[in-house]
Amino acid sequence: MNAQGAPQRLTGQDLIRLKKFLSDNLMRALEMESVPAAQRTTFIQQNITKIFEQTQVKLPEDVKKEIFKQTLNDLLGFGPLQPLLDDPDITEIMVNGPKKVFIEKKGQLSRANISFDDDDHVVRIIDRIILPLGRRVDYDSPTVDARLPDGSRVNAVVRPVAIDGPSITIRKFRKDRLQVPDLINFGSLTQQMASFLEACVKAHFNIVISGGTGSGKTTLLNVLSGFIPENERIITIEDAAELQLQQDHVMRMETKAANTDGMHAVTIRDLVKNSLRMRPDRIVVGEVRGGEALDMLQAMNTGHDGSLTTVHANSPRDAISRMETLVLMAGMDLPLKVVRQQISSAIDLIVQQSRLKDGQRKVTAITEVAGMEGDVVVLTDIFKFNQTGVTQDGKIQGELKPTGIRPLFTPRLEAAGYKLGAEIFMAGKPSDLPTRR
Repeated sequence: MNAQGAPQRLTGQDLIRLKKFLSDNLMRALEMESVPAAQRTTFIQQNITKIFEQTQVKLPEDVKKEIFKQTLNDLLGFGPLQPLLDDPDITEIMVNGPKKVFIEKKGQLSRANISFDDDDHVVRIIDRIILPLGRRVDYDSPTVDARLPDGSRVNAVVRPVAIDGPSITIRKFRKDRLQVPDLINFGSLTQQMASFLEACVKAHFNIVISGGTGSGKTTLLNVLSGFIPENERIITIEDAAELQLQQDHVMRMETKAANTDGMHAVTIRDLVKNSLRMRPDRIVVGEVRGGEALDMLQAMNTGHDGSLTTVHANSPRDAISRMETLVLMAGMDLPLKVVRQQISSAIDLIVQQSRLKDGQRKVTAITEVAGMEGDVVVLTDIFKFNQTGVTQDGKIQGELKPTGIRPLFTPRLEAAGYKLGAEIFMAGKPSDLPTRR
């Protein structure tokens, strides 16, 4: 770097090369001198100043400050993503190649005013995320799931699978863990629904949270897990650990990708099977998406009550169909009726979480799995969201209310010591009451 011209003669490519030059030199210096974490910001600032003096690069002060901030983020943070990660209102970050970055903020998608220098810059940030976790992404293994230190979930895809350049998707998690009152204030559920769900969790009912991508399933799973008593041993199983259970007696496990030889992978199914040998009071699976659904159902049916999990589905009925498909993926040649019997006897409750068109996230149904009638699993809505209209600015209006039907498992709740008052299930007009379906 020997540029001595006026600042306006520096092109965008010059600045990119300058930033890379600074990052490479400072990274080597940090590694060689083993600078403690608390002193790294000061070290970087001092050394950037020295490099500017040595190279005699002339830049306006505001450009120097911006280069310092970007270099600091590249070395100690997650590059251009760091300001987005620091913004508490942003819930999702989507990188579609180096020049297209989108965010979800307060339920709405928009384009972010940041970009990466090039494909290599995106890949460097992906490596920064995954290398501490012992994971890899390259031409032969072009997709990876990971997590940030704060628990936020990360998915990355590189070429040749990502045609338009490396992609990063980050599902952020709030630093302050949401509680039931927060969900009530947001309108995600009502106090009646919360009281009912609390009783069901404490009474060791098996609960499946169903919902689409980005609907808030994991957030709700975190909230419901908060009802589990402190004196119970909880085993959590996830692809990438993101659950934030607050209890003291929690054993967290996550999957392991195969090594470079394609060997020694540890799957969700492996972990579910292993958890049964660990004396669990509760098994919490972040998401069932394969043959582990069969192992989960068998665990629920053989004394491991109180299990919680999530599944991708758009309605309680779809959740049953999805579970059927996942069980069949286990490779067991089971008749469909037997699979449905397993599901109906294992699962007590399906909680449907939805992301509405205006970005609101709500529990749109709480549905009892009420057994079998012939070859059909019987579902009964206990609570349901009824949409009543849409405002001029596109906000969906509606009401969360009980259907008026008491669940068939009410005696089990009472036997466990949870006698819910009639007001929990009061629906209003008799004409509003649906029939069991």
